[in-house]
Amino acid sequence: MSNPETVLPEAARIAAELAPTYRDLHKHPELAFQEFRTAGLAARTLMDLGFEVTEGIGQTGVVGVLSNGDGPTVLLRADMDALPVEERTGLDYASTDRATDASGADVPVMHACGHDVHVTALLGAAELLVGCRDDWSGTLIALFQPAEEGGGGAQAMIDDALFEKVPRPDVVLGQHVAPLGAGLIGLHPGPAFAATDAFEITLHGRGGHGSRPELTVDPVVLAAATVMRLQTVVSREIAGTETAVLTVGTLHAGTKNNIIADHAILGVNVRSYDTVTRDRVIESMTRIVHAEAQASGSPREPEIVATESFPVLVNDPDASARTRTAFARVFGDEQVIDPGVVTGSEDVGMLATEAGVPLVYWLLGGAELEAFQAAYATGRLDALPSNHSPLFAPVIEPTLTVGVAALATAALEWLDERALPGV
Repeated sequence: MSNPETVLPEAARIAAELAPTYRDLHKHPELAFQEFRTAGLAARTLMDLGFEVTEGIGQTGVVGVLSNGDGPTVLLRADMDALPVEERTGLDYASTDRATDASGADVPVMHACGHDVHVTALLGAAELLVGCRDDWSGTLIALFQPAEEGGGGAQAMIDDALFEKVPRPDVVLGQHVAPLGAGLIGLHPGPAFAATDAFEITLHGRGGHGSRPELTVDPVVLAAATVMRLQTVVSREIAGTETAVLTVGTLHAGTKNNIIADHAILGVNVRSYDTVTRDRVIESMTRIVHAEAQASGSPREPEIVATESFPVLVNDPDASARTRTAFARVFGDEQVIDPGVVTGSEDVGMLATEAGVPLVYWLLGGAELEAFQAAYATGRLDALPSNHSPLFAPVIEPTLTVGVAALATAALEWLDERALPGV
C-alpha cells in the first residue's frame, strides 16, 4: 500500500464487498439520536477489524481507536442520521421505514443526505487501513457521529467527554457526498460551508369562526405576509458581494378550514459566512416579524426562539493543500476540483475546534457522471436531485470506491511519513 497506485484497486475490492451493507443502510435509515441499528453495525465492524471501540458517546455515537505505534493521531468522521423525508427514488432498496420524531410525530425516514454513503465509506477505509498497517505508524480514530442534521451531534459527543475517552487527534478529516459527478472530489480551502441558525417563530392571533373574520386576528394572513416580507432580507438588505440565505422551511397553523386559528408557527433557517452578515440577517428578520405582527394587530408580541446554531466550516488552508496533493497523486489532478463555497452547513468543524487542530472536509461526487456533465454544460444543475430531495440517490459506483479511497488516502497522508512517497 506504500504505492498510491494500489489504493484505488484495494478500495474497489472493499467497496464491492460493502455494497450490500450500503443498500441495507439505505433501506433502514434512522433519525437523529435514534441511530441504534447503524451504530451497532459500525461498532461490530470496528471490533472485528481490531479497533478498541467505545459506544454511546453523545447518546448513539461510536468511536473506534486503532493504535499502531508512534506517530500522529488522525480522526476520520462519518455522520449516521437520516431525514424525515418520504423516498421517491424507485430503487429496489428504497426506504419505506417510518419513525417517531422528536416532537412525537410519525414521519417517513430516508437517507436523503447520503449519510449511508459516509458510514459505508468509513467502514471501508478502516478495513483498508488495517490491511496496510505495516505501511504506516500512528493512531487511527474512526468516529461515527449521530445527529448531524440538527447540528447537535458533534456537540453532544464533545459534551460527553469525547476527547477524554479517546486521544485528541492531530487532524480531523471527512467528506460529504453531493450531486457532483461521481469520481470527482471537491475541496475548497478556507471558509467552505456556511454557518447555520434556525429559529421557531410563533405569531399570535385571535381565533374564531371562519365566517366572521372581523372578530379575529388571522395568524395565517399574518404568517403569509411575514413569509413574503422575509424574502426581501437577502434580496434588498444584503449586498451582492455578500452571501446569505434565509429560508422559511415550515409553516403550521390551524386545524380546520372554517376555523381561524389563534397562532401560527414558522420554522426559519439562516445561512451565512461571516458574523456581520449573520447579525444583519437575524436583526432584519426580527424587525420584520415584530413589524408584521404590529401591522396585523396581533394581541401579543411574537416569540422568536433559536433552536439550532453551528459555525462556519473552515478548511485549514495548509492542511487542505497537503491533502489535495495526496488526492491528486491517487485520483489524478483533473479529478480534484475546487467547488467554491457551499451554502449547506456541517457541524464536523466543532470536533476540530474542540481538539484545536486543522480540519479538512471535502465533497464526494455521487451523481451519474454523464448526467452531471450534461447538466453542467447546459447550466441546469438544478435538474440533478440534490441533498434532502426525496429523489436523492448517489450511484453506488464509483461513489463508494472513491469514498473509501479518499478517506484512506487522506489518513495515510497524515499518518507516519512511510505511508506515501513524496510526503
